[in-house]
Amino acid sequence: MKYQIIRTALRLSALVLSGVCLFSSAAFAEVSISPLVLEGEAKRGQYQDAINITNSSKEALRARVYVEFFNYGDGGFQTVPSNPSDLSPYLQFSPRELTVPPGKTRRIRLISRLAPSLPDGEYRAVVFTENLKETTGVDKNGAAINLKTRIGVTVYVRKGKLSPNLAVDRASFNDKQKQIQVLVRNSGTASARTSLNWTLKQGEKVVKTGSIIPSSIIAKQERNLLLNFPDKDHHLTPGNYQLSGELTWGEENNKSKLPFNINVTVPPQTAGSPEGNGLPRLNIKK
Repeated sequence: MKYQIIRTALRLSALVLSGVCLFSSAAFAEVSISPLVLEGEAKRGQYQDAINITNSSKEALRARVYVEFFNYGDGGFQTVPSNPSDLSPYLQFSPRELTVPPGKTRRIRLISRLAPSLPDGEYRAVVFTENLKETTGVDKNGAAINLKTRIGVTVYVRKGKLSPNLAVDRASFNDKQKQIQVLVRNSGTASARTSLNWTLKQGEKVVKTGSIIPSSIIAKQERNLLLNFPDKDHHLTPGNYQLSGELTWGEENNKSKLPFNINVTVPPQTAGSPEGNGLPRLNIKK
């Protein structure tokens, strides 16, 4: 499947890395990439795959390709210093620079070779494709700056028989984001890309239902997933609520499903509640 890069580039390069979008124009608006995630098991220490980049614009795309180690946390995607799970030293790719003519598709070939001496485990990296043409953006003060945009494909290579082991630990109110969050823990040996459907109730009354877009939970780590609720159009009165739903992950034809039912407390005096902003108490808007 191909994805419009205007959203992909912002999410993987700007919004996810720094939480702030500085772009005033869409440098990758007419380029698509597939897939966004590569994962597989090394056979005899080797794994290979490819990334396809399609240029639908009217001018050629010139880009360079490079690899970095990454992690996911409460702030989302971020590149971080190398650690023993870094796939970068064992990942080769070609080409390192490419030109994609208008209306054409180019392929970046990847191959990883894991030495027999490496311990069993999951190794990961992000393959960035960076547009060599600078674009003009603005900073938070409105000043013009030059920017280079990039898009990333995450790669997971597993050595040995590995599997995720997920649990929904608890729900809480994120006071900074003013939204409810769910803590998901992965005690397994493989990362998992999860989806979450949820229903929020107070007593017998259903307050809101929703879902969380697929999110990666790294092996041996935990991550808070935001429900993106309440929002500017909805306010929650302080009190106790019940959050239930289902966490899913795995291949499309072999999904693992984990139901959950946990309590969450919305505290008083929050900016996201009517009591915290000087407004009278409001009921949830349907």
